[in-house]
Amino acid sequence: MAQRFMSAGACNPQQQQRYGAGGIGVPGPSNAAVMRPYGPAPGAFGGRGGYMPQPPMGHGSHLGPQSHHQRPMHGGYLGGGIGSGAGGAGMRSSPMSGGSSGGKRGGDRNAAHQKHSGEYQAKRRRKLADKILPQKVRDLVPESQAYMDLLAFERKLDATITRKRLDIQEALKRPMKQKRKLRIFISNTFYPGREDRADGEHGCHGVPVGAGGAPGDPSSVASWELRVEGRLLEEGKSEAGKTKRKFSSFFKSLVIELDKELYGPDNHLVEWHRTHQTQETDGFQVKRPGDRNVRCTILLLLDYQPLQFKLDPRLARLLGVHTQTRPVIISALWQYIKTHRLQDAHEREYIVCDKYLEQIFGCPRMKFAEIPQRLSPLLHPPDPIVINHVIAVEAGAAQDGGTGNKQTACYDIDVEVDDSLKQQMSNFLMSTASQQEIQTLDSKIHDTVETINTLKTNREFYLSFAKEPHTFTHRWIVSQTRDLKAMTDVVGNPEEERRAEFYYQPWTQEAVSRYFFTKVNQKRAELEQSLGIRNS
Repeated sequence: MAQRFMSAGACNPQQQQRYGAGGIGVPGPSNAAVMRPYGPAPGAFGGRGGYMPQPPMGHGSHLGPQSHHQRPMHGGYLGGGIGSGAGGAGMRSSPMSGGSSGGKRGGDRNAAHQKHSGEYQAKRRRKLADKILPQKVRDLVPESQAYMDLLAFERKLDATITRKRLDIQEALKRPMKQKRKLRIFISNTFYPGREDRADGEHGCHGVPVGAGGAPGDPSSVASWELRVEGRLLEEGKSEAGKTKRKFSSFFKSLVIELDKELYGPDNHLVEWHRTHQTQETDGFQVKRPGDRNVRCTILLLLDYQPLQFKLDPRLARLLGVHTQTRPVIISALWQYIKTHRLQDAHEREYIVCDKYLEQIFGCPRMKFAEIPQRLSPLLHPPDPIVINHVIAVEAGAAQDGGTGNKQTACYDIDVEVDDSLKQQMSNFLMSTASQQEIQTLDSKIHDTVETINTLKTNREFYLSFAKEPHTFTHRWIVSQTRDLKAMTDVVGNPEEERRAEFYYQPWTQEAVSRYFFTKVNQKRAELEQSLGIRNS
């Protein structure tokens, strides 16, 4: 039992972005990833390596030959001014490096930056837009409206959860305390002296005690032991498995004042003060020799977190606050100022003191910013909890034939502890289990919507072919030709290609012959492979 307590006989020790591949009139970086919910906007792909879109059939006369193969000029933007190249007129560059090399390095840096931003934008667009079904799918499948309703509900739910998470984060920044009852047990045990104790017999705690407290004396003296311990009341079942808070953690200091006439001016005080190296304990114990009742005063100073202050009596009566934290005191004073309309009508930063505030602060007028400074002399340390206790030893000696007898007194005090809800709120913010499940389900939804969009495209493709095969085939060939030219970088004249005379030139006969010759050889090879015939 003695190992659970701490002896109280002595005190414890104390840049803006720059693009090297862009010039004047260049719409943006060469590889900027621009995402749209339903495809890129016209002109989104600019810069080096891009191409202007082909005009529709029958409307190509407004573009000159090879207009879709134009390239923007490169002016060495990084480290240089406007110019047509390295050493061009009007070029400004560093003496150590030319404008073109600076532009190359700038382009490399910007390429990496834009790649990262492009991935972020793509991921963000995937989250926002890829869940939405196209309007054509909704018109074709009326049941898809139920999915869209769920999607709208999910957005509202996400907004609500996000708002609540922000509210919880703000709430965790403020101290969350709740009042609990701390029951203090003050017990004393009397150990009467025994003259017939044998030599070498040990007293309490295995320490040989003689007359007058001298070790080895066969005649032991009477002594008493005082213990101060406590625990929180009303602990629910949910807190049964939690680590219980140590008794000493509730206090900043503890002082036991014994009768000065009995123990003298140098031995009547027992003090304990919290330091940075203090180890928490379940209680305190004090042992002294004596066989008479002792009156003692126990002073307990609570360890307030955050710090609380006792107000000057005049200010306490005015505000109705006795002991509180500094922000609460300033808030109460501001409420008093607003209620009594003490703010200056013309200079709003000044407070016109009434007769009570003038007596307290000693000035008829003061700035609101001066309130914390003027409050400091009016704030005092909180009063300690005072318990008057009598260590009764005469009654204990008369019972049980003179053996040690324990007497206990209980006192309840109010203490502030951290709200248990605070830990739950913190766990909610730190929990990631549900986020992983949500991400998995979102990925499945994205894949399903992507499959639906692919099926919609296939359906439109085959439906258009079924309705007008000739027109569809013509448009498809034109589209494939345009894409082929774009990929192979073939230079052509759309104005000549749209006229029939272009296809009656001599090269067409050779092209047709080569095409059919290639097809015949391909079919012949397939037939020989299927029949197992090999050329020798």
